[in-house]
Amino acid sequence: MDEKEFKATYRDYNDRPCVFAKALLSRCAGCSRAQKLNIAEREAMACTSAAAHESCRELLPLLRAKALFALKLTHIEGALPHGKEIKVQCGGLRGLRSAQEPSAEGPVTDVYSLVAAALADFGGLDALPYGEIVKAVVGYEPRRRGHQSDTK
Repeated sequence: MDEKEFKATYRDYNDRPCVFAKALLSRCAGCSRAQKLNIAEREAMACTSAAAHESCRELLPLLRAKALFALKLTHIEGALPHGKEIKVQCGGLRGLRSAQEPSAEGPVTDVYSLVAAALADFGGLDALPYGEIVKAVVGYEPRRRGHQSDTK
């Protein structure tokens, strides 16, 4: 299956793709409203809740915009490179959790609960402590896939 065919099938099959799919697929976060899909030997994530999808769909662009300077960008045209998107998604979710639970560590266990609690605690997405969240974006280091040997 070529890339065009895959994307067309993906759009037909997954009408509500998970906004934080990169974070979920890289296992730095989980979500009670996410459903894993396999399409042409690839993994994808769908959101099972329209309300959760809408909240996440509003949050992610705000995280990207607030982290522009930290990512050494002046503007965003289209999609971010994969590494920067992982930093925004994983670091942003960890920063949001840290703003609510300062002692929490490790992967975010439920994006849906985290975003819902943040909306209740801070009164809306515009009131989130983005300064603290962006610090977590900057500090997030994705896990390494393999070992590189130092032998020469």
